Amino acid sequence: MKRTLLFLTPFVRLLVLTAQAQTVEKPAFPYSNRFTLGGGVSQLLLGGFNVQAEYTTRRWVVAYSHGFNISLNGTAASVTAQDQKLAEKLTSTLGIGIGYRLTPYFDLRLEPKLHYWETYYDGLPKTAANRVTSYRTVTVGMGAYYKYYPFRKKENGFAGILIMPSLRYWPNVWSSLKNNELTYRNQVTERTETYKTATQGFPGTNGLLANVTVGYTFGSNKK
Repeated sequence: MKRTLLFLTPFVRLLVLTAQAQTVEKPAFPYSNRFTLGGGVSQLLLGGFNVQAEYTTRRWVVAYSHGFNISLNGTAASVTAQDQKLAEKLTSTLGIGIGYRLTPYFDLRLEPKLHYWETYYDGLPKTAANRVTSYRTVTVGMGAYYKYYPFRKKENGFAGILIMPSLRYWPNVWSSLKNNELTYRNQVTERTETYKTATQGFPGTNGLLANVTVGYTFGSNKK
């Protein structure tokens, strides 16, 4: 009987604390139950663009993003591509994010994404004749997002203007290339090369990337 009581005591305490917490008024989280629409800066710098939409409840964030025509040439391409004189192009990249707001302006997200790649000889027109391969990859990773509202104290439409820096880690979990690589005859190096699937973000990091989103959160009532 004593052992049973000792075993149950922590659970009883947890139930009591839960009941007490439910009677306490929850602190306000600004910009709850709001829709945000924006776009990334890095995609523009790489010759493409993307659209990002998200809905934020008091604690949860549900997001969708879709990028187009992102060109990775020179040092922006993967290490393998640079060595083989290749350029890579993300013709399309799309996915969702499910996040939790740790503070009113900071959240962490789980992010599965699908990416469509094309690889060409660097410096040549991106035509079918100069294309080495095309393939798809799937990444599953995490993202950390901080929302900065420079005019959040305003009582007008400016309060919704958003600048959102983010740090993400999206490693590959699947590729349509067999064994995640392609062996081919390179017309520039004149060697038989083995091209390995590209990863997201900074070359050589296996999926680490950063970005800044500029957008707008709709709804004049910030609560």
